[in-house]
Amino acid sequence: MTRLSYIDYHTCGEPVRIVTGGYPELTGASILDKRRQAREEHDHLRRAMMLEPRGHDGMYGVIPVVASHPEAAFGVLFTHNEGYSTMCGHATIALGRYAIERGLVAAVAPVTRFAIEAPCGLLRLACEVETGEDRRWKVGAVSFESVPAFVEARDLTVAVPSLGRVITDIAYGGAYYCILPASRFSLDLMRTPVEAIVTAASALTDAVRASLSITHPAEPDLGFLYGTIVTDEAGPDQDSFNLCVFAERQIDRSPTGSGVTARMALDHAKGLIQAGRSRRIRSITGGTFTGRVLGPVDGPAPSAVTVEVGGRAHLAGEGSFVIEAGDPLRHGFSLPKRFAEVAGSAADRAG
Repeated sequence: MTRLSYIDYHTCGEPVRIVTGGYPELTGASILDKRRQAREEHDHLRRAMMLEPRGHDGMYGVIPVVASHPEAAFGVLFTHNEGYSTMCGHATIALGRYAIERGLVAAVAPVTRFAIEAPCGLLRLACEVETGEDRRWKVGAVSFESVPAFVEARDLTVAVPSLGRVITDIAYGGAYYCILPASRFSLDLMRTPVEAIVTAASALTDAVRASLSITHPAEPDLGFLYGTIVTDEAGPDQDSFNLCVFAERQIDRSPTGSGVTARMALDHAKGLIQAGRSRRIRSITGGTFTGRVLGPVDGPAPSAVTVEVGGRAHLAGEGSFVIEAGDPLRHGFSLPKRFAEVAGSAADRAG
């Protein structure tokens, strides 16, 4: 029998399940080595924590690890319904609360600053703190400075089955995203049923993955398209809504921290957002992140910038899960689309 303990937060409704006990120690020399080790040797534990019956298709998680970067308080691996992210902004915001309120870093009022190591690189956090009525530290808004963000492609034309030719940009904010307004799909972000937007975004992601090889200029493990961000038509001086669809058609309930980073880098490259100017990006729950281009940075790509993203996380619960050896669903499951996919069905036996 295996026990895994956890603490749950959410950021704008997007879950963050942090493993606090029971996970094997990862011995890789670098954070990317640890990510490969988790994927190759312990992926059943990710599935158990993320998928039903303990989670759901929209669950998101964090595995804290020992950092390899000398400036980092600790390292983190990010998990979801399909695998392992290279970056996650909403989880980083929750980790600000977790690290201070659990004593992983020493609190300093009014702002506590520290760094964590993610697969994409070092993230520097600034957390507003104050003493609560119980004399314990309470964390408010959390912001982080991104890894270098940059534009990968502008006005890329992609042939998408059933949709025709779609024009999109691709930008990197710790992960690569297609970024485009819903109108490029002949849809309206605010009025089109969400499922139709998810279908279109997923089709674009699949088409780009099949037709374009993305290579990160510094780390091969980071060179893949993570998902698609569909935006509204708001101007750069207005609040903007977006929907991020990633992994296996997973919908980000938050505005997507790495996505806001990529959007700000893209808008800056287009001359729409100047350094030092903030913008509010909102999600399907109405939750809000702020984004601000801090300025140019020596990075792995020309015209790379650093972006600051901010938001708030909330505590949702904590406990432990049991994985019984005899449970046939002990390592989690996703509902099949048809009964013929169920192991042991007549169709399965005939196949």
